[in-house]
This record gives sequence, structure tokens and C-alpha cells, in this order.
Amino acid sequence: MQPFILVLYYSRSGTTAQLAEHISRGVLSHGSFEVRLRTVPELSTRIEAVDPSVPEQGAVYCSKTDLTECSGLALGSPTRFGNMAAPLKYFLDDTADLWMRGDLVDTPAAVFTSTNSQHGGQESTLLSMMLPLFHHGMQVLGVPYSEPALRATQSGGTPYGASHVAGGRDGLTEHEKSIAQSLGTRLARTAFLLGNPV
Repeated sequence: MQPFILVLYYSRSGTTAQLAEHISRGVLSHGSFEVRLRTVPELSTRIEAVDPSVPEQGAVYCSKTDLTECSGLALGSPTRFGNMAAPLKYFLDDTADLWMRGDLVDTPAAVFTSTNSQHGGQESTLLSMMLPLFHHGMQVLGVPYSEPALRATQSGGTPYGASHVAGGRDGLTEHEKSIAQSLGTRLARTAFLLGNPV
């Protein structure tokens, strides 16, 4: 099996999915890994589960096998009141068996988010997504200030991870794209080094 980086995200409006695509480009630019794009199902308020087990469009749903077999993880969510969205949290809450076995220990990981407004809680959302990754013993990466777009951005982008601020704009800014791709490349490089010690 070709080693892969798992890019797992939840997206409602599509901007978190756009960040996932640019992180994937960064991973692929490294040349050592395939990318496996995955999402999580919506949470239903219905008592009976009637939604299809395979989404009609977009990325397929993530399995625990995707998590345990990946060489690295990029985890993304839109901001919901300064926190990750409930469907992603629900998925992560069901990974206690992986935690008990230590399946994700030392796997490199990174996080990304999108918000509607400049002060919509993007940094607290990134930090909230890091917490379960730390509990799993993963090696969480950020965006170093050696990335030029991080110093130049007037929209999204933080040292905690890639981000997008919609603010009435359509799509990602060039700085946001650059930061996401840089984070993907850094994740792939770290996964490569951890798997191939010098």
C-alpha cells in the first residue's frame, strides 16, 4: 500500500474543503505520499438514521482504518462558536479504542479552519482541534514564521495552523492558499522524516 497523508475535514459552505485541497497540494508537492481526502457525516437530530452510508458528493466518510494507517493527519473544521464543528467532534469522540491501543502515538498532525469573520474564533478552534490529537500522543505541527505568507496575510493564517477568513470574500486569498500548501508540505516532510530517520 502506498503511504498516505489523511486530510480529514468537515465543511458546510465549502471553504474548509478548499483549504483541504490546498493542504493536499502541499502534501503532493513533497512527492512521498498520496493524499486520502475524507469527511465525516452530518449529525442528525432524527431518532432513526436514514442518511446514506456513502455521501452523494465530495469526499467519502473517514473510517478508523484511515486513521490508523495514515502516515500523517491534517484535521479541518469550520469554526462553531470558537470551537470545532459537532460532526468532527462526534467522530473524534468515538476514537477511544485507538487511544487505548496507542494507534496514533507519534503520528504527525496539523489543523486548519475557516471562519466567517476576522474575530470569529479561528485560533481557539485550531487549539480545540489540537487537544484530542495531544491526547492521542500525536506530534502536532504549526506554521513557522519562516513561511513568508504568514507575515504578510491580512486575512487567514496563524502559527497554529492554516485558516481562512471569509469576510464576504469569495474563495481563499493567495496568502491563505500559500499557508495551507506550506502546512501540507511541512506535514509530509515531517511524516517522511519520522518514517525514514537519517
